[in-house]
Amino acid sequence: MTEATETRWKVLNLGCGYQTSDRCTNIDWSVPIRLKGSRVGRRVAPLVLDGERRRAYDAISGEVVRHDLRKGIPFPDRSVDAVYHSHLLEHLDRDAVPGFLAEVRRVLKPGGIHRIVVPDLERDARAYLSSLDAAAAGSIDAATHEEHVRTLIEQMVRREAYWTAQRSPARRRLENLLLGDARKRGETHQWMWDRISLPAELSAAGFVDPKVLSNTESQIPDWRGYGLDETPSGQEYKPGSLYVEARA
Repeated sequence: MTEATETRWKVLNLGCGYQTSDRCTNIDWSVPIRLKGSRVGRRVAPLVLDGERRRAYDAISGEVVRHDLRKGIPFPDRSVDAVYHSHLLEHLDRDAVPGFLAEVRRVLKPGGIHRIVVPDLERDARAYLSSLDAAAAGSIDAATHEEHVRTLIEQMVRREAYWTAQRSPARRRLENLLLGDARKRGETHQWMWDRISLPAELSAAGFVDPKVLSNTESQIPDWRGYGLDETPSGQEYKPGSLYVEARA
């Protein structure tokens, strides 16, 4: 594949949140994206976002499409070269996953790449079991062990959205009233995946040759140049993730 061909790849970044790329079409329905995609929203954003949220909002770049993915992917059949999503699939109800994967396959060109990043259930479960053994042996305390429990289940049971929980009491009440709880905002995990179950799910959906890769490996040409799975300093953007790719 020539360099000229590589530059023509059409890549969708689904459920992008704050992590966008100017080499992708970034699609999301979160509050920051809705603010960014609206002239009025861009004026309101400095008034409602502060601290880390404001810095992340200001860093949003590239083409941004405001769209609720529960209504499908707003592209024609066989029209894109690659579809990427990070820490999105685990937020879908389990029964909704086959339909979502079918929609991804619909918009991909034959042979197109589907790249998925999710929390790695195996890694978290093994860390929990190791901490359980260590706590039983007395080499770590119960509070340290509880952090491993938190890593495993906290985002499944969270009631209040993460960013809202960091606000003042008055601000928390307002945001909860206007935006709803963590589940309504799509923050909670509805299912978890590992290196066996995710490739199997992709195969069942009609994708071929599923592979577990690292954050820097991809069949998408010049993947690292997209800046989605690495920080600007070259660190893994979502440490402890599982990376899987398959072809349509």
